[in-house]
Amino acid sequence: MKEFNLEEELKKLPDHPGVYLMHSASDEILYVGKAISLKNRVRQYFQSGHKRSPKIERMISMISYFEYILTDSELEALVLENNLIKEYAPRYNTMLTDDKTYPFIKVTLDEAFPRVILTRQMHRDKCRYFGPFTSAAAVRDTIDLIQKLYHLRVCNKKLPKEMGLGRPCIYYQMKQCPAPCQGYISEEEYQQSVQAAIDFLDGNTKDVLKDLTGKMQQAAEEYEFEKAAEYRDLIDSIHHITGKQRITNPNSVSVDRDVVGMAVEEQEAVVSIFFIRDGKLLGREHFHMAGVEADQPVDTMSAFVKQYYAGTPYIPREVLLETEVEDRELLENWLSEKRGQRVHILTPQKGEKHKLIDLAKENASMVIHQDLEKLKREEARTSGAAQEIADLIGIPNANRIEAYDISNTSGVNSVASMVVFEQGKAKRSDYRKFRLRTVEGPDDYKSMEETLTRRFSHGKAEQEQIREGNLEEEMGSFNRFPDLIMMDGGRGQVNVALRVLDELNLAIPVCGMVKDDNHRTRGLYYNNVEIDFPPKNEAFDLITRIQDEAHRFAIEYHKSLRSKAQVKSILDDIPNVGPKRRQGLMQHFKTIEAIRQADIEALSSAPGMNRRAAEAVYGKLHKSDSN
Repeated sequence: MKEFNLEEELKKLPDHPGVYLMHSASDEILYVGKAISLKNRVRQYFQSGHKRSPKIERMISMISYFEYILTDSELEALVLENNLIKEYAPRYNTMLTDDKTYPFIKVTLDEAFPRVILTRQMHRDKCRYFGPFTSAAAVRDTIDLIQKLYHLRVCNKKLPKEMGLGRPCIYYQMKQCPAPCQGYISEEEYQQSVQAAIDFLDGNTKDVLKDLTGKMQQAAEEYEFEKAAEYRDLIDSIHHITGKQRITNPNSVSVDRDVVGMAVEEQEAVVSIFFIRDGKLLGREHFHMAGVEADQPVDTMSAFVKQYYAGTPYIPREVLLETEVEDRELLENWLSEKRGQRVHILTPQKGEKHKLIDLAKENASMVIHQDLEKLKREEARTSGAAQEIADLIGIPNANRIEAYDISNTSGVNSVASMVVFEQGKAKRSDYRKFRLRTVEGPDDYKSMEETLTRRFSHGKAEQEQIREGNLEEEMGSFNRFPDLIMMDGGRGQVNVALRVLDELNLAIPVCGMVKDDNHRTRGLYYNNVEIDFPPKNEAFDLITRIQDEAHRFAIEYHKSLRSKAQVKSILDDIPNVGPKRRQGLMQHFKTIEAIRQADIEALSSAPGMNRRAAEAVYGKLHKSDSN
């Protein structure tokens, strides 16, 4: 990159809406912001005498250069700002640290024979949506009850196109579905059941609740307490879904609204939301915000509204906030566009709505005092520990760490594991397994060389496809590269990794996780220096967790391959024992050793087995013992 001349670049700023990104000398994105005029907004950061908070002053001292992206409108800048904040998580932006999505109950009225399903996406279509709800378990219980009460189908067949294909499923045999897939019920008759289910979801649950309460009491009287508890849980789920607790005046206009209150402590904030739908309180949730300042509640509330409503599928008609936000009109326009109808952001100062705000604030205050210490401990052992590692070895951050390990038995079935930790937490969806192809014998260095070459070659290929528009970023499995690679070993493994990265023209820091004589982690090997840790240290504990997880994942994969090979070598080619009987034996006994220890009578009891087959298995296993 060419040398950045701050004064010259400030002069070039356009009087145009857009998004700006502040960078440190190490290219870390420190802050992302939007502006109706980039020229005016960005220049403010560098004007002397301009009043700024201590947090912004600290950020400015770290800025090495900035870049900006022009947009057609301030509304478009708002959307882009949200996307960039979510992608880069800049350290000086006020960040919503929770990533929650809420379940809806969806009645698929766009189908000839509708279903009732759980979804976390709300679309503008012909379907009917109920929610959002705060308990996925309650949603699933209620859907299950609806299917049993109103006998709606659970399959995803495209009807009537696929009508008559195959046989009726088990739900028909259980008399829980009238088999519309076979044409056993007319569309008109089925729709009556659908309407009854919709009435139930609309709150007409009196008869169902009465019936369930009676069954619960009867079960309790007959000392069937487990069954009584099941009925009790179903009743609780119905109350949760249909929102029996009314917190607004019954005579008032029933609208959908979110009530938002906030409590701030040091650099943490908790925001509580009450979800009111059709005048009923469906539940509440709280969210944690990081990087806030006690004297800037307007900025914190604005950041929350932007980040929360960018991710939630449902936008209510009213949003009640405890404090005014600076860009209220812009946010209203944005929310209205997302909802498809006018949305109002209100800051009530008195009356019933103000009391709701006070209630939300009280909840936020209670949560922040309960959770702040727990949050600090969790942050210290996760993202704090990751940053501690980064600071110790002198890199900007270690937000994403990848660790690798090799497992084999005398070179047989050699496998490698790749585990991923993001913000100091295991991200199991990104774990990967490698069955080695080119290495013969127990050669850990060559095994690691093959593993890393495959991983990063594949990653570079995916990145190229993304640049060319041939692959969506979220569809790739290897395109995200780590901030730090950790090898299960010292100098030798680190050198292997560095050589592979050099051949692929990649510059990624590599550490070796060094063990002591008892095979316990004692420190890191980085840039030809071994770095020791005190034993009671969060960074040390995180490194140990990463190393243990890489080892566990590799061992589990290796065991699964050994087990498959063992099943094949011992149980294959036994007379009268085909694939189904082999599968039945493994399902029944779980392990080869358990099969070996079983007598003929026990073997005969396995699914699909008879005495003749059991004798053949017993003879084969015990013959191999005698040999």
